Amino acid sequence: MLYDFLTTDSLLGRFFEPFIFEKLPAVSITANNMFTKEVEKSDIYLGLFGKEYGSQDSKGISPTDYEFNTALNNDKTALIFLSDNPLKERHIKMQRLVKKAEQFVVRKTFNSLIELKTAAYSSLVNYLIEKEIIRTGPFDASINPDADINDLDITKIKEFVRSAREKRGFPFSSQHSAKKILTHLNLISENGIKNAALLLFGKNPQKFFVNSEVKCAVFHSTVIEKPIASYQVFKGDVFQLVNQAVDFVLSRIDVSVGTRKEFNQAPLTYEIPRAAIAEAIVNAVAHRDYTSSGSVQIMLFPDRLEIWNPGQLPYNLTLSNLKKPHSSFPANPLIAEPLYLTGYIERLGTGILDMISLCKIAGLKIPDFRQDDVFKTVLWRRNTAQVTAQVTAQVTAQVTAQATVQAAAKVNESVKRIILVLNGELKRSSLQEALGLRHRKNFITNYINPAIKQKIIELTISGSPNSPNQKYRLTAKGLKLQNELLVNQKKKK
Repeated sequence: MLYDFLTTDSLLGRFFEPFIFEKLPAVSITANNMFTKEVEKSDIYLGLFGKEYGSQDSKGISPTDYEFNTALNNDKTALIFLSDNPLKERHIKMQRLVKKAEQFVVRKTFNSLIELKTAAYSSLVNYLIEKEIIRTGPFDASINPDADINDLDITKIKEFVRSAREKRGFPFSSQHSAKKILTHLNLISENGIKNAALLLFGKNPQKFFVNSEVKCAVFHSTVIEKPIASYQVFKGDVFQLVNQAVDFVLSRIDVSVGTRKEFNQAPLTYEIPRAAIAEAIVNAVAHRDYTSSGSVQIMLFPDRLEIWNPGQLPYNLTLSNLKKPHSSFPANPLIAEPLYLTGYIERLGTGILDMISLCKIAGLKIPDFRQDDVFKTVLWRRNTAQVTAQVTAQVTAQVTAQATVQAAAKVNESVKRIILVLNGELKRSSLQEALGLRHRKNFITNYINPAIKQKIIELTISGSPNSPNQKYRLTAKGLKLQNELLVNQKKKK
């Protein structure tokens, strides 16, 4: 696996030519001599030490032992990776070799092929950097030679400042110049505009990064297969990508509305906690590999929500310790900082633990995290028993209250949600907040406009639709539908 990885990886394949004995045809030279000659010619000795010691010669020494000794005697860089077997399970001579290796080189333990590949990649890249063979930094901190300040949207920058001041006490106001704000955020320099600035505040980020998009799909079954129930591709800046994707998911999962006993506005509860969905999507957009040709993909199945991120875990994190307290290692730190300042993410690496906690509280299975060619987060929906019970309850309710449901059934799900949360007169921003939605254009297009067109809601200031004091209220038709939906909801319970 490592040999194939090193020869095919787009970066490591340019700098390293691995040798393993298994790839050679039969030759007359003895195995030990072949091994030691190859070690002498190499720059790096990469040793994989497992349980077995290997075949021994007349002196009782294995080829692995010879290789390691040759590497030490010739001052080669030695990278040793140990399988996670307890020491007592190893061959007695392998135990001695492991202890000897500890005295001379830094070693790392792995418990899966993914961990081995990740650790080897990290070590070899560090070697290239230390030797100054390559010089690299985060993608988002690189200067984009094709961009200038005119490619940035000043309105977006001012909106960011207002939000950052409100959420985190950002020290600048919208009255400060865009250049001063961007310099403070380290998004521009005298050499030009950095990639992060374009992804965060670009007028058209996809002009520079074609694959900076989020693909969202809903499937009828628990596997990826056609026909696809719903499919959308979202573009825009980082904030817009997150908001549109979160809104897409929220509009297609189950929701329940509480009572107004304590608050004038009825509380809304999504089957998967909104905060958990947002955290998973923000992580995918913020920490993805923007040099990859892939896109963030979000797939909703009847039993789960999957978020695919074209990237890898940081080399100092593993799947096993993701579910434990850990530090934050953002792949794109200049993108992560503005997201933190506007309240999209937390700085201390608590996001995944919060996600797990939220799902537990909601009575859902603990989220899964998987690393293949992409990083996957899986948030589970209701279990089979709950889904069956829900379907049974719905059938019963339909039989006993068919007439009540008929009128409401003609209204799409987005409009139903406005009907359920709208009490009295509310501003658009208040309605969005009640539904947990952040993308203004999406909300107006998919929620407000259809409700107005169907004469379910109306403007309080009909002659001035863009008035800052504009609010919305239910029409007589809307009030009737609200009552029917609430009655039906009680019967389902």
